[in-house]
Amino acid sequence: MYLLCALGLSLSAAVFAQPSPSGDSTRHRVDAELRQLLIDTINQSDSFEDRYDAEVWLVSKRDAMGRFVKDPKERMDLLRRIHRAATKAGLQPEIVLALIEVESHFNRFAISRVGAQGMMQVMPFWKNEIGRPEDNLTDIDTNLLYGCTILKHYLDRSNGRLMEALARYNGSYGQYWYPRRVMTAWEKHWR
Repeated sequence: MYLLCALGLSLSAAVFAQPSPSGDSTRHRVDAELRQLLIDTINQSDSFEDRYDAEVWLVSKRDAMGRFVKDPKERMDLLRRIHRAATKAGLQPEIVLALIEVESHFNRFAISRVGAQGMMQVMPFWKNEIGRPEDNLTDIDTNLLYGCTILKHYLDRSNGRLMEALARYNGSYGQYWYPRRVMTAWEKHWR
């Protein structure tokens, strides 16, 4: 997290919004399609096919997560939540795990220097944009719902090109240092 903040890595507002034509940096023009996708996903009221699949997946990821989450019960709960949110969004849970490792090191209270919050480093202006200002982005399920929805949107927008989607997610579109970091984490810990 400390390296993340020092480098300014986060889900940048530039990914979602641009300064208004008047130059007012506090106002945003938001990607309308993504805004509606977030609204629809939030308004929708488990991810494993069977118990065996759940056990195999959870056990296979348990040790890698141990570097970040020491408590075994908390670790398994977090793995279940991440799998559920990623699967619901149509994402590979392992990619979401790698992204979270890079973004926040699984710190649900992480805040970047630009204000992105939670494990998936979501910009808080989205809460107002979708009419849910009361949402708490440090709440694990809320953060995962927003973050997975946003990543899936960019994956679809990029026609399935994961490196491009990751760059868009991070606000570094056209550059590949961030997607490489996520893919390295995936290869080393989550694959």
